[in-house]
Amino acid sequence: MAKQPRILAGQTAAITGGARGIGRATAQAFLRQGMSVAIGDVDLSAAQQTANEIGIPTHPTSTHPSAVGLLLDVTERASFAEFLDTAEEQLGPVNILINNAGIMPIGPFLDEDDATSRRILDINVLGVINGMKVALPRMTARGRGHVVNIASQAGKYGLPGGATYCASKAAVINLSRAVRKELRGSGVDVSLISPVAVNTELGLGLAEPRQRQFRKIEPQQVADAIVQTLRVPKFDVHVPKQLSISERVSALMPIGVQDSLSRLTNADAVLSQVDTGARAAYELRAAHSEPGLPPASERAQIPEHAAR
Repeated sequence: MAKQPRILAGQTAAITGGARGIGRATAQAFLRQGMSVAIGDVDLSAAQQTANEIGIPTHPTSTHPSAVGLLLDVTERASFAEFLDTAEEQLGPVNILINNAGIMPIGPFLDEDDATSRRILDINVLGVINGMKVALPRMTARGRGHVVNIASQAGKYGLPGGATYCASKAAVINLSRAVRKELRGSGVDVSLISPVAVNTELGLGLAEPRQRQFRKIEPQQVADAIVQTLRVPKFDVHVPKQLSISERVSALMPIGVQDSLSRLTNADAVLSQVDTGARAAYELRAAHSEPGLPPASERAQIPEHAAR
């Protein structure tokens, strides 16, 4: 018998990196489900703006906003704890955590400076670790909760031009697998979402592979997959779904065959043959990972639709 889908209305979710792109699309999807959302971001003004733009009262008579924008530096455990404390004060117990915050500076591995390597790992890996270490004790004490970690297909295959990014997402994949096993029987679920490149600021200027299923998707597709995963819990979720078949087939192939297919399908070019001009503004913001960027006149303009 199929499991009865869970009701999400009335639940409270916290989203890291929630001001833009996937995070914003997910917050909007949650609001449509009747949920309350805490949008955490290192760019406080962007988080508050997003909350103001998408937030409406969950119930007509409610005085609590359905969305709040809060400051969050995922690399600092104390900041994460303050983020969840404030979210729970304003919206009630956080039942769902979406670990979405991440950066993707790309370029040849040997050209990558040490500061960039550390920043990728601090945000993409330590940020997820901090989030789970702060949120899970609260959830296990209640006997219920769901953590969704956003990984990437890049973490499953490894692509030239983004070695450290791929490593960070591979770490999230195996971290999620291990923690899920430790939490068995606790009432708390852990899920992993692994999309292809997404049409956000992070995905600007990337090359397109020849295989249709690996081509860039929209943030809403990832948000919809997250909602479905919360309603009917599943651990390993590919976006789009057909990628699960590709992964199983690839696992049966020798590494040399996998490499040949990557070259033939142009998958190897996705992160290694990019439009650096299109990515310039994003790369600058990712390097700072803070709102304190140079004035717009000193850098390329970021398209309004392109954000993460």
